[in-house]
Amino acid sequence: MILLDGKKVSNQIKDEIAQEVATIKERGEKVPHLAAVLVGNDGASLTYVGSKVRSCKKIGFDSTLIHLPEETTEATLLKQVEDLNNNPEIDGYIVQLPLPKHIDEQKVLLAVHPDKDVDGFHPTNFGRMALDMESFIPATPFGIMELLKRYKVETSGKHTVVIGRSHIVGRPISILMSQKGEAGNATVTLTHSRTKDIKALPLQADIIVSALGVPGFLTADMVKKDVVVIDVGITRVPDETKEKGYYITGDVDFEGLSEKASFMTPVPGGVGPMTIAMLLKNTLLARARHQGKQD
Repeated sequence: MILLDGKKVSNQIKDEIAQEVATIKERGEKVPHLAAVLVGNDGASLTYVGSKVRSCKKIGFDSTLIHLPEETTEATLLKQVEDLNNNPEIDGYIVQLPLPKHIDEQKVLLAVHPDKDVDGFHPTNFGRMALDMESFIPATPFGIMELLKRYKVETSGKHTVVIGRSHIVGRPISILMSQKGEAGNATVTLTHSRTKDIKALPLQADIIVSALGVPGFLTADMVKKDVVVIDVGITRVPDETKEKGYYITGDVDFEGLSEKASFMTPVPGGVGPMTIAMLLKNTLLARARHQGKQD
């Protein structure tokens, strides 16, 4: 089995971006600027945003973290979004999810200007992606596609089963892998909670993308020999024997599948690092787009 090492590839991508940023600085031009809005103190969100800020510093991006209290009103957050839309210094920004329950996530995401939507969640970007037009691709599916390309995993004509239909991963990756081009041209089956006999379909798959969020869902008896497995699930499982009081696991029984899979992503260290790398890539693309409009 070949490990699809997201940590290694993400570092390669960051090095490539850092070289581009160095060239931008040498020309005396504005470096990319990524902002993140975090509402509240969700542990996983704090960790994720912190990692983004550190990555920005490492590659030479400017970064801004706007940390708002849990009780922030929807109106206040929408005003913050408007300010970021109108700030010419900010090339792209994200509003970290999940938001507190009293805030309508969809309303906030719709308020983000599509040209600064480096998460790729706005309907304008999603629609352009679906039509195979230039757009910001959601960072996690973007990262999966990049992993498949860089490891030269054959996807053309292969049967891909996607487990989970979220707007962030399942649905966009099903579209991307069915499109023409590198890491595309697959025949895709999208499964979800209402799929009958959901455990039988992976047995037919050449490639499985699991984004269910159920620890250990995919087991060795559910896959065929030489399957490619992309594990997007990441769950904190309480465990008092661990120093942090929990351990992180994916949707896949890694040990069980490692003897059958030809390629597989680990958790952690697989798709997660790629998500951050592709967010930075989208920010670089946003900066180029904004510069093009000004020239």
